[in-house]
Amino acid sequence: MTRPAKQKGASLIEVLVSLLVLGIGLLGAAALQLNALKFTDSSTLSSQASFLAYDMMDRIRANPNANYALSALSAAPTSGGGSTRNQDLVDFAANVTALGGADAATSSIDVKGRLVTITIRWSDARAAGASNVSNVVGTDAVVQEYKLVSRVAMDKDIK
Repeated sequence: MTRPAKQKGASLIEVLVSLLVLGIGLLGAAALQLNALKFTDSSTLSSQASFLAYDMMDRIRANPNANYALSALSAAPTSGGGSTRNQDLVDFAANVTALGGADAATSSIDVKGRLVTITIRWSDARAAGASNVSNVVGTDAVVQEYKLVSRVAMDKDIK
């Protein structure tokens, strides 16, 4: 009676297949981590925009008789000049510029009676997967917007 021949190399193939499966799993985990980092950055920018808008709205509520209308950040005063309104707008412009860089973030404040709308826009190029922010700023695909609308004082005529 002869013995059947042993299989040679079968365990080596099993090890190679398991390494291939492990490698694919590790690549998937790395891709998941990269996406998590991108979206965490995007979420941070959204939170900061929210904080800036609410901070400015609180400043407007504290000084409701001043005209805080601002068509663009470039229209904001460059120094406070002793005026609370001007200092508030200087601070707001500096904070929004710091949010997205010199050219990447814009903002406006629209005042209609006692109704104030604060809009902040910024480039979200990192979350969109863009490699160069300067090439994508201004395209709708990567520009995010946060809009806050609120009444700043009581209208005495409204019951």
